[in-house]
Amino acid sequence: MTTGITRFTGETTPQLLVDAVRETGAAIVEGLLDADSLARLEDEIMPWVEATAPGQDDFSGRRTTRTGALVARSPSVRDRVMDPLVTDAARTFLGPFCAKIQLHLTQLIRILPGQASQLLHRDRLAWGGFLPAALEPQFNTIWAVTDFTSENGATQVVPGSPAWDPARQPEEDEIVLAEMPAGSVLIYSGSVIHGGGANRSETPRMGLNITYALGWLRQEENQYLSCPPEVARELSPALREMLGYDYGSYALGYFTPPLPPGEGPEVVSPEWLFSGGHEGFGSELLDAIVERAKSGAM
Repeated sequence: MTTGITRFTGETTPQLLVDAVRETGAAIVEGLLDADSLARLEDEIMPWVEATAPGQDDFSGRRTTRTGALVARSPSVRDRVMDPLVTDAARTFLGPFCAKIQLHLTQLIRILPGQASQLLHRDRLAWGGFLPAALEPQFNTIWAVTDFTSENGATQVVPGSPAWDPARQPEEDEIVLAEMPAGSVLIYSGSVIHGGGANRSETPRMGLNITYALGWLRQEENQYLSCPPEVARELSPALREMLGYDYGSYALGYFTPPLPPGEGPEVVSPEWLFSGGHEGFGSELLDAIVERAKSGAM
């Protein structure tokens, strides 16, 4: 018997979301974004999306575009990354396995008309299958920027599949389409089998994929290059921490500022780059480091 995807409203609690994702691997929260917020998001990201070439292989989708670096490009995406309901649920879900969570990737996935269904997969395989099965590495979201329907490529999800043997493949009647109106969000684990649906309509299906991971794992999207320090310094400390500009746990992720002898500390958190120990120093220091790097004077 096929299990459906549990649906919630924005009034739900993080714990109820976590319970649903732990039970079946996925949940949907409807109505988190209103029409004005969606319009603002599209205004900010569409120039980048329209300039993105389709994928170069069947998995990425030859009729699908994937646009990243969205924290640097869009204030609206920054708000979505730090959505309190989602981030509280992510910390609860991943908390048994880490001291801190981090942003794993941001990507606007646009499935164009004529795109076939994506190969079903588990996102945790980004780490090559080396993580123990009992360890859950990811807490994932896809925000519906357009309606997700059976015709335009709603995400395929296999509820219950996190508990399956890795070799088991789903039957057709075990696959559920995550149909949802624009402004909703599909939440799913890194272990659930899923994939983009086929777009048999005449319009694109757009979803904002924001993924969180254990703070001690390598990120899929390199946040330090996609949102480098000269951009990150304009963001809130909480968002910088989510990007990874902080310790992942004790002594994990420290750095030594590349300055001449005696002009900087030896071991500090990446956040020191922006605070520098007193107000205003961080920006000046960052400018100096960037200029030295450009001139090769390190």
